[in-house]
Order: sequence, then C-alpha cells, then structure tokens
Amino acid sequence: MNLAKHFKLYRLQWATGSVITFFFILLHMLALSPAAPYGQVLKRFEGLAYDVRLEESLLWQQRSFLPIVIVDIDEQSLIEIGRFPWSRHVMGKLQDQLVAAGVSVVAYDVLFSEPELNPAMQVALHLGSTDPQTNEILRTIAPDIDADIAFSKTLDATDTVLGMLFEHQQDILVGKLPDPIFASEISPENLPIPDFAGHVANVKVLQQNSPGTGFINSAPDGDGFVRYSMLMIKHDKEAYPALALEAARLYTLADTVEIVAKPFGDGHSVQGIKLGTTLIPTDDYGRVAIPFRGPAFSFPYISAIDVINGNIDKNLFDQAIVFVGTSAVGHADLRTTPVGVQYPGVEVHANVLEGLVFPELLPSRPDWIDGAVVVLLVTLGLTMSVVLPLLGVLGMTLLALFVTSCFIFFSFYAWVVWRLDFPQVAILGLTITQTTILGSLGFVREHKERVQIKSIFDQYVPPAHIASMLEQPDQASMEGEKRVMTVLFADIREFTSISESLDAGRLKAYLNQYFSPITKIIFEYQGTIDKYVGDMVMAFWNAPLLVNEHPELAVKCAMQMQRQVEDLQAQMLEQGFPPFAIGIGLNTGDMNVGDMGSEYRRAYTVLGDAVNLGSRLEGLTKFYGVGVLVSEMTYEQCPDIVFRPIDKVKVKGKNLAVTIFEPIALKNEVTEAQLEELNAHKKAWELYLSQSWQEALSAFTKLIELQPQRKIYQLLCERVREMQSHPPGENWDGSYTHKSK
Repeated sequence: MNLAKHFKLYRLQWATGSVITFFFILLHMLALSPAAPYGQVLKRFEGLAYDVRLEESLLWQQRSFLPIVIVDIDEQSLIEIGRFPWSRHVMGKLQDQLVAAGVSVVAYDVLFSEPELNPAMQVALHLGSTDPQTNEILRTIAPDIDADIAFSKTLDATDTVLGMLFEHQQDILVGKLPDPIFASEISPENLPIPDFAGHVANVKVLQQNSPGTGFINSAPDGDGFVRYSMLMIKHDKEAYPALALEAARLYTLADTVEIVAKPFGDGHSVQGIKLGTTLIPTDDYGRVAIPFRGPAFSFPYISAIDVINGNIDKNLFDQAIVFVGTSAVGHADLRTTPVGVQYPGVEVHANVLEGLVFPELLPSRPDWIDGAVVVLLVTLGLTMSVVLPLLGVLGMTLLALFVTSCFIFFSFYAWVVWRLDFPQVAILGLTITQTTILGSLGFVREHKERVQIKSIFDQYVPPAHIASMLEQPDQASMEGEKRVMTVLFADIREFTSISESLDAGRLKAYLNQYFSPITKIIFEYQGTIDKYVGDMVMAFWNAPLLVNEHPELAVKCAMQMQRQVEDLQAQMLEQGFPPFAIGIGLNTGDMNVGDMGSEYRRAYTVLGDAVNLGSRLEGLTKFYGVGVLVSEMTYEQCPDIVFRPIDKVKVKGKNLAVTIFEPIALKNEVTEAQLEELNAHKKAWELYLSQSWQEALSAFTKLIELQPQRKIYQLLCERVREMQSHPPGENWDGSYTHKSK
C-alpha cells in the first residue's frame, strides 16, 4: 500500500469516527426530549446502567440513617384481624400505640377515602319509621360509636400524614383535599409539574384533624422501574406534596415548602424545593432520584398486629418516623425498582424521606452535566478518531478497555462520593462503537505498512490521554476513642401536651426561647452540644477537648439550667406560652466518642452504656419529682456540691444497681435549713437500707410534715409500707427495679 492509499484509508477512518461521534451527541440530545422515540431507547439503556451502578454501589456507600420504622400490614396481621381495610377503631388503636411509644411522625401509605358505616345509623335505617323513640336514641349515640370520629381524634396526638391518590380521569373526585402548603413566586400551573385531573382523598372528618396529607402515587420510568419520586403533583392549578415530603416537612418543623423555579426557554422549570432553609435540588419536573438504602426490608419492619397488641420495643419507636403500609402480596403495593422487583411501596416513601432530610444522599444530575457529556463526547470521539487508526487491533482493544475502565471508575466514584448521576450509555456506546468499527476498518491494513504509517504520523504531536486514573482519597476512620466523660440529657416535661396547644410557628418560637439560653449555659460550663431532638438536649464533657473536673462542671451546669428555666417562666407567661419544667439526667463513665456517620454527613457524638444510663436518669426525674438526677459515678467526683440521696435503682435493661442523687447546692451556699433536712433524710435513708422499717417510716413521715411538697418522701413512705408487708429478705441490696424508662 502506497502513501496515498494509506492516507485515503486514514481519512475514511477519521470521517467514520467523526460521524459516530456526532451520532452519539445527537442521540444524547434526543434523550433530553421526552417525546423523541430514539431518546426513549437511550433512556431504557441508561436506566439499566443506572440500576447496575446503584446496586453495585450499595456495599460501598457511607450514609446517615434516620430512625425510620415501617409498621407492616402483613399477612399475619390480615390473618388475625381480617381483610383490609380494617375498622377505623382498629386504626385508632394502632395510632394510640404509636403515640404512646413516642414516635415523632406517623405517615400512612393507606387511603381512608370512604366513610365507615356507623352501626347505630344502620340499625336506624333498618328500623325506618316503625320505632321513632329507638331511632332517636340511635341517632343520639351514633357520634359516640362512629369509627371515623374516633380515629380522627387520634390523628393530632402526634404529627400524622395521611395518604391520598391522584388520578388522570377528571371524573374521579373523592374525599376532601388538604390546604396547599407550597409557596412559589411562579404559579404551579406555569411549571412543568405532573398534572392530574382527579383525586382520591380522605373523608372530611379525618382530613380536618390530620396535621398533614401527601400523595402516594409512584412515578415509574417507561420500562416500569421506579427510580425517581415525584415530590409534587399539580391538580386544579394547585400543587400538592408527596407523602414523604409532607412527613419531612413535619419532622423538620417547616411551616411551608417553597418551590424554587428557574427560567427555561419562554417559561420556567423546577430547580428544587426549599425545606426550611435547605435547598433540595430536583429535576425540571420536581422529581428526585430515590436514594435506596438497600434491597427490600432494609428498614426495620414491625408487624401491625404486634403494634396493636403492644408487643413492641419502645426504644425502636422513640422519636422515630413511622410509615404504615403493607408488604402483603395481595394488596398490590409492590414496586419494580433497581434493588428488587418485589419492593414494598411503603419502603420507597421511607427512602425518599431519608433523602429529603439528608439531601446529600440524593443522587443528582445538575444542569452542567449534560453540557459536560457533550464536551466529553466531542473530545473523546475526535481524539479516538485520531488515535485509533494509528493503533493495531491489540492497541485499539487495550485503549478501549482503558478508556472504558477509566470512565466506569470515574462514574462509579462520582456516584459514591459526590452522588452525581453521570450519564454513561452515550459515552460507553461511543467508545465501543468507535473501537469496533474503526478496528474493523483498520484490520484491513497489512502488517507490513505498520512501520510506514507509524513513520508518517510520528511527526505529529501525540494526543493527550482522555482520562487518568483517579486516586481514591483516604477515608477517615469511623472508630471512636474511649474516654471517661460526663453526659447530660435534658427534656421538657409534658412536651406533647404543650406542643398540642401551640401551632407550628409558636412552637418553634417557644423552643427557640428555651434552647438559646440553655445552649449558652452549656457552653459557659465547657460542655459540647451533641444534638437537639425535638425538645431534648444532649451534651457531654471532656471531648473533643480535655476538661478537668468535668463531672462537677456538668452538675453545676444542670443546676444553672434549672435556675434559667425558673427565670424563663415569667417571660413565657407574658407571651402567652404555657409554663414548663425540665428533667435533667447526668452520668459519668467510659464512653466512645468520635466523628460518627458517613463521609457526607457526620456527627461528633458519644455512644455506650454510660450514655444510655444518663438518658434513663433523665426519664426518672419525673418519677421522683426532682429536677436533676446524677449517678453515683458523677456524685463521687463532685466534692464541692451537696447532694440528697434519692434511691438505689436498677434501670430498665440493666442488672447492676446504681445509687442516684439530687444536687442541692454548692457547699458554700447551702443553708442551715437545707442541712437540717438533708441530715434527717440521710438518717431516714440509712434506716431504710438497714431494713428498720418502722423507724424509717417514722423518719420519712416527719420529713413529709417538714416538706410536704417533696414527692420523694411520699414515695419512700409508700415503699417502706410495702416492704413491711413483703420483706425483701436478707440478701436485699437496697435497690429498686424500674420496669419502664
């Protein structure tokens, strides 16, 4: 082959590579248009690549986890209670059990669109006009036995979200829609949000008493896989939120959700939503990619019948977000997802909620990515068009493998580390197609021309590498350091009743007026705030910086917090807020402390049995009628503080007895009256421990006469009487076992 023939073949390969490059650029641009048929084919392959990348990355992802529990209307629940839907009386009992367990939010992936028949009204209808007196009695008692009314009264006991469904048929208009929660500078009717003509909502009495309502519609792709979730739906010119979004709004105490729009052509598209002050990016239609935690049943599942019967671990439900739904096969609430083809729909909502609260978990495709793909296609395609013809078959194969491996690695890395959903099919398709076609064309060249061709092109500067291997940064260790520390838990008593008496805005102001001075006090006493959970404050001492005499500082902090709460009462009353009290528990011991969590969201926190004991002591303050309780480990390291011994207890879940104390005052501030009372209490306490029941009863009775408002004296009197009737025996260690937190 002469030089002219060689260049003729090269020009053919270069032209072919250029055509292939621009073909894939066109295909990628078509995929951005929902109406393009060829774009749908690319989207199908893109979806398959998305699924593979998502499933393979599950073991590598590091993420934060919300306390989400799924109450499952499973096969066993249906066997014991009967077919679904159940009576609203049963649902009310389920709701009551969840509220009693201390859940934060309850979201129902269930519709209550039809009123339940009232038995009294059924009997009255059956009797007709034959017995007016009986009919009048039945009409009188009807409201008392109405299941819908009974269920509705349980809904506002905690933040509850009911489900609703939107339909495309405009003649389906069932139930009462909630009031809109969205705020937007652009009217929802002018945004490309999915539009539905009909709806199936909840009966009026339930809707009026529910703090929130969200739709349960899914948004499968063209191949039937659920990869994305709609956050908003348009109906009758108004926008309505998804079940997960409404649950996130209530969980984060956000009053409204703002739709953030951006210019797009002659109109606008959706840029994201603002939940509180956090902007959550979405696609142009208000959708987010679902951040699957794992395959089906990656969240804790509890059978509905166990909840109804009270057979639950309250630790699991305390401050948790609960989704009530079904995984039963017969109820058709199973979805096809990248992580499983029989995936419970209720768990889809749970994944979306976790992503909304932790937006860094949401896979995203920013606007610049499509432009970056086009630039990469041009650069990669034209470079390969130049380079591939210069290589032999083996060289082409190795280059294609190298480019493909680099891009797959980059795409996988960007997904795991930055949660970037980088399109893959167009780039991989370009690489494979160019290698195959150009390799076939190059295969016709004879081996003897290789040196000649190479000598021609040696005069040209060789092209740069398309991509380079990315080095994965070192990951910070998640292991905590063990250290002797002091932990403090403070909780507002009767907060549920207080929160029910205030709307969301006033409740936020109420908590802010409490948290601000309390936080300042903790900082003044060298404490570290761990977290705020609802009305609870958790703090610890001796980390990250070492703090000398941290038990005494923590106790002094707790005493100052109680004084601050007393000072706040007058200010709260002036603003029309209800008075409140707090309970504080402290413990000192070995704890694991460190930067816990994922690479995207971390928390510097403490873990361990000593931490749990501090939380239990806070829960016991109400039982004993005291403001602060400290463990004996903390008490022993506070020589400058005067304490009153309260009890020797075994808290729930622990077999080791711990003596607990109430701090009274600093030694240099204690009064004579306080010392006199404390000495009397100490003698009575010693009589109690020595099982001198009658003498102890007499001593505690005198203390009641001296301080009738102290609950501890009354409790110990009652306990002494019980001990007299049922002596504990010679091996009694003086402890009292608590059965609840």
